[in-house]
Amino acid sequence: MIDELDLALVDALRVDPRAPWSRLAAPLGVDPATLSRRWSRLTADGDAWVTCYPSADRIGRGLTALVQVDCPADRVARVADALARHPQTASIELVTGDADLLLTVAAYDHPALTAYLLDRLGAVPGVLRTRTTLIERTLVEGSRFSNGALDADQRRAIAAPPGHPHGPVTDRRIEEDLALIQALGADGRMPYAELSARTGLPATTVRRRLAELRESGRAVLRCDASPRVTGNPVGAMLWLDVPPATLPEAAKRLAALPQTRMCAVTVGPANLALYLITPQLPDLRRIEQDLAHHHPAVRVLNRHLTLRTPKLVGHLLTPDGRRTGYVPIQP
Repeated sequence: MIDELDLALVDALRVDPRAPWSRLAAPLGVDPATLSRRWSRLTADGDAWVTCYPSADRIGRGLTALVQVDCPADRVARVADALARHPQTASIELVTGDADLLLTVAAYDHPALTAYLLDRLGAVPGVLRTRTTLIERTLVEGSRFSNGALDADQRRAIAAPPGHPHGPVTDRRIEEDLALIQALGADGRMPYAELSARTGLPATTVRRRLAELRESGRAVLRCDASPRVTGNPVGAMLWLDVPPATLPEAAKRLAALPQTRMCAVTVGPANLALYLITPQLPDLRRIEQDLAHHHPAVRVLNRHLTLRTPKLVGHLLTPDGRRTGYVPIQP
C-alpha cells in the first residue's frame, strides 16, 4: 500500500534526486534504512524512478520538438507502442483534441530531426499526419514539479548545497559527459562505482563530473512516480499565442505557477507551450481565467488533455502508469 511517507519520499527526491538517505532521514522523520527499503519497494513495483537527461539549452548541442500525430482510431495504441521503441522519441502521450498522440522528440540538429520525421516516424504504419513545433527555449521542465508533500523547511533541509558554475567544456568532454548522462538515464541514483564501470571513467572523475553537470544545468535529474503514488491529476498542454511585447512577462508568470510542469518558448502558430498538472479539470479553467485577466491579449490556440502516457523521458509505462522498462534517449 502507498502511504504518506511514500509521497513524501518521492517529493524529497524531486528536491534532490541523488540525496543520500542520511540527509533525507531527519526532514522526513524516519531512519535511513527505512527510506532505502521504501525506495527499493517503489522502484521494484514500478511506482517511482529517477532518471537523467541532457539539457539542450545548457549543453549547447541538440534540439527538442513537440510533434502531434494523427492516427486511425483503431491504430492509436499500436502506433504508440511502435514509437515507444524509438530512441529519438523521449515521451509519448495519448491526448484529446485534434491530435491522437503528442510526442517529445530529441535530435542533434535540424537535418537529424527532419530525417527522423520523414524517414522513420512517417514510415510507421498508422501514422497519417504529423505537425511539428520546435522548442526555442525551455523555461521550466518536469524536474522542478512538486506534489506539495513537503513544507519549505523540509525542502531547504533536503536541497543540495549550492555549487559553483563551470565554464564551457571541450567536444571530447561533451562526449564523455553525454555517456555519463545516458548511463544515469536508466537509474539516476546509480552508485558512482557502477557509473565508473559503465563509462570507463575513474569513480573520482565520475563524482566530480556529475557535480559539474548538475551545477551547470547541463544534466537534469528528475524523479517521477506512477498515479498510485500521485493520484490521478489532470495533465494538459496549452498552446498559447502571446504578443511578442508581453511574452517575457506572461512566460514568467506562467512558469512560476505551482501547476506548471513544463513551459517553453516555441516556434510555430503558438509561441508558448504550457503543460499543467492540476487535481481536477475545473482547475485548468481557473488558470485560463487568471491568465486572461492579467494578459487579455494572450490567446489559447489549442488544448490537449493527456489520457495516457506510454513513455515518459525514455521510460516505458503500463496503462496505469507504472514503469516497466527504459529505452535510452539517443538523438
